Amino acid sequence: AQARTREAGVVAGLPLFAEVFRQLSPAVVVTLKVEDGAPIAAGQVLAEVVGDAHAILAGERVALNLLQRLSGIATLTARYVAALAGLPTRILDTRKTTPGLRALEKYAVRMGGGVNHRFCLADAVLIKDNHLAVLATQGIDLATAVRRARLAVGPTVRVEVEVESVEDARRAAEAGADIVMLDNMDLATLRQAVAAIDGRARSEASGGITLETVRAVAETGVDFISIGALTHSARALDIGLDNWPER
Repeated sequence: AQARTREAGVVAGLPLFAEVFRQLSPAVVVTLKVEDGAPIAAGQVLAEVVGDAHAILAGERVALNLLQRLSGIATLTARYVAALAGLPTRILDTRKTTPGLRALEKYAVRMGGGVNHRFCLADAVLIKDNHLAVLATQGIDLATAVRRARLAVGPTVRVEVEVESVEDARRAAEAGADIVMLDNMDLATLRQAVAAIDGRARSEASGGITLETVRAVAETGVDFISIGALTHSARALDIGLDNWPER
């Protein structure tokens, strides 16, 4: 059989595709024709599978599901990255991943040219709006929350804080945040927030950003743009496993 794409995109997950068949039968030979991260054209052969028909058919759907899912993520990520051509802003993913598949889906983001945000809560401190709302009931303001977080973790752990106003962006930067997440701001407010941060922290735009708006957001001067849709809304790339008539 041949794994053949039915549309153009960026491929990710081919080693996983091969591993599915290896788990079912060591006698099945999978030859990969391209490398993960490569742009692919419609009709292109991605892999050839030779071996026992029972094992091939048993693994077909699992292997294709994983390959299509990861290739869809890589393809969508590559489109966002391409939209920022010539700009220094980087595209980030989020933790909005399929349960059990986070490591694979974040790998697919990298194959599309994106950058991984934190994998889990232990990777970095991210003080979000809900945290700040709870802290406020205890008389703890944003600046105090950032300073306490900085004191509680080691020097290699990043502290990020989510803000919704220019003044809070300024406070977060002054308090020592490494990254300030500018949540659901319009373009004018984003520019003002970046100016308020004034290089004291990195800036990250987030919230409802699409392929149509991502370049304008990047042009406000933010360092990063996080896109949850890369993993929670990517459409699977259309790839089929078909009989190989030449064999």
